[in-house]
Amino acid sequence: MIFSFDLIINAIVSGILIGGFYAAVTCGVSLAFGILDIVNIAHPAFIILGSYVAYIANVDLGLDPVVTAIIMLPAFYALGVAIYQIYYVSFERRGQESLRGLAFFFGLLFITEVTLVLTFGVDYRYVNASYIGPTWHLGDVDMPLRLFVPCVISLALIAVLQLLLTRTFIGRAIMAVAQDQLALRLMAVDPIRIKRIAFGISIATASLAGAFLIIIQPVEPSVGREYIGRVFAICVLGGMGSLPGTIIAAILIGIVESFTSTFYGPSWAPAVSFGFLLLTLAVRPAGLLGR
Repeated sequence: MIFSFDLIINAIVSGILIGGFYAAVTCGVSLAFGILDIVNIAHPAFIILGSYVAYIANVDLGLDPVVTAIIMLPAFYALGVAIYQIYYVSFERRGQESLRGLAFFFGLLFITEVTLVLTFGVDYRYVNASYIGPTWHLGDVDMPLRLFVPCVISLALIAVLQLLLTRTFIGRAIMAVAQDQLALRLMAVDPIRIKRIAFGISIATASLAGAFLIIIQPVEPSVGREYIGRVFAICVLGGMGSLPGTIIAAILIGIVESFTSTFYGPSWAPAVSFGFLLLTLAVRPAGLLGR
């Protein structure tokens, strides 16, 4: 095993780029799980759904995957609002949101996956874009554009979400709904409406994350299962509901996985990254930026 300077630098760069993608995948979970306390185990399924929407638009219409995802943001937002309303009426209003609510999202996960399998089969699908093949060579550092573009747009997405949460009335209400719903009602704000908006935003982020995923790698309906544990791990590591913490945690996990894959093989990457998670939480149980 040779720990050359070039390999180390490239492993760090690759880890940062893939960490940016992980942040986009996780930011919706940070809103739903970290702020609303909704364990949306089906979130990766909506990401795969976003991948297939980007695939259809790319193959049939020649649209760029990222452009397609941005166009589809309102549709995914509306889908998230509808899902939360069903969840609220069926479980949350009755105080049954724990195990039965979790079963509801497991059902959504498998229904979405089976529907995609029946529609598209199990073959891997991919998209074409001008930035998928090329790689920038900055001295000894290789920077694949298929990783660079998703990373930059992911960070921009999370910056916009952070501004929304901290600088707007709706954003402050979303942050407050997890702390004191009675206070919101006293201010004539309906907590259920705020939760619908927040959950809609969390699902809307899935369309962008899905476009990033199919840019980075070919997809098939069950690929989303690989991200279920990872996204919740990053959410907890960053600090529940903290978007800056999500970015830091995602990049750390990305770097740890990149180093492990480069020097020890990709099969060790998940074990080492989750070991890193457990070690960090043993030192700081609230997460990196948790309160």
